[in-house]
Amino acid sequence: MSLRLTDAQRLDWLQLIRCDNVGPRTFRALVNKFGGAGAALQALPDLLRQAKGERAIRIYSRDEAEREIVGAAKAGIRYVALGEAHYPATLRAIDSPPPMIAVRGRAEVLTRPAVAIVGSRNASAAGLAMAERLGRALAKEGIVIVSGLARGVDAAAHRASLASGTIAALAGGQARLYPPEHGELAQAICENGALISEMPHEWEPRGRDFPRRNRIVSGLALATVVVEAARRSGSLITARFAGEQGREVFAVPGSPLDPRAEGTNDLLRSGATLCTRAEDILDIVGPMIEGGAPRADLFGEDAGLARTEPLWDESDLFDVGASATPHTLPDHEMSEPREDFQHASAPPCDADAALERIASLLGPSPIGVDDLARAAQIPAQAVHTALLELEIDGRLSRHGGNRVSLAPRD
Repeated sequence: MSLRLTDAQRLDWLQLIRCDNVGPRTFRALVNKFGGAGAALQALPDLLRQAKGERAIRIYSRDEAEREIVGAAKAGIRYVALGEAHYPATLRAIDSPPPMIAVRGRAEVLTRPAVAIVGSRNASAAGLAMAERLGRALAKEGIVIVSGLARGVDAAAHRASLASGTIAALAGGQARLYPPEHGELAQAICENGALISEMPHEWEPRGRDFPRRNRIVSGLALATVVVEAARRSGSLITARFAGEQGREVFAVPGSPLDPRAEGTNDLLRSGATLCTRAEDILDIVGPMIEGGAPRADLFGEDAGLARTEPLWDESDLFDVGASATPHTLPDHEMSEPREDFQHASAPPCDADAALERIASLLGPSPIGVDDLARAAQIPAQAVHTALLELEIDGRLSRHGGNRVSLAPRD
């Protein structure tokens, strides 16, 4: 029998998880110690007075919790608590599941089997085409595609599976989508899928929030597929979380000459499963859907990065046993780079901009001209003009099947 909170209990849960220094571990410890979120909130003032050596901790007010729920409801968002009927079973099974998630769209999609597809924001045309191909093929088999609404591979995976339902996990609040230009995509996702967030409704995402989001992306899915990732890509932390969570990790191989494939090739050397087509995923995920056990920890001792990294400023709130072992991930895994992203900008109109865009989408791996034009989102004539100029400059190689790639450098 699933949990069902009353309106008052839902406010208690939201108020408690929004308090300073209360993350998922502290929340669980407080509820277990005092018998409920309401009782924990009543006990917090005394605990704060008795605490020694703790920094000041602000208690989220009842009025703030009520305003958040009312504001979210106006946007069609509901709050689902851990253990309630629409809370995803796969997410519930991870080490630190969010006590409460804000859901916009069709909550029922959260109960269906899912696979995460993630990768580079600055993806090549080949990477975008692969993400689309995998997303479309898996969606036809009834599998929900999960990703992080990021530019590049994430967006391609979402768009390929819009009709059958896709889930986007957000780094910020539902009212603060990142990147902001994906508002139209987010609206389309809600028609058959869902947007979810554990953050306050008006929360502007910060660096630490993206790894939090990544653990949710992997936690929602039976398997995570990394399509394209450089060695300093945030997609690799998603793969690490998946491995620690006992989920399957797939990696699409790439050219050793393309820096955008270095991370995925490293994953393959670490034991990730090779993925070149959707059937590679279906062969392993199929038995898992039917009840097979998840694969053992892929990353072994290295998975401790996902277990012990303090994604929240959680405190061992006065002997409730919630503290985490301090650990710091590399800087690139604690932040989402905010560099300008050329693929997300408006389609270029002049020849120089078109040439720059086409060159950025090309890599050592051959890609069909039609796929390249679709990724570039510019007129076909501009694509062919840019390709001709690259070929004249000796920067383009042509292959059978109307495919092209960047020419290898001497």
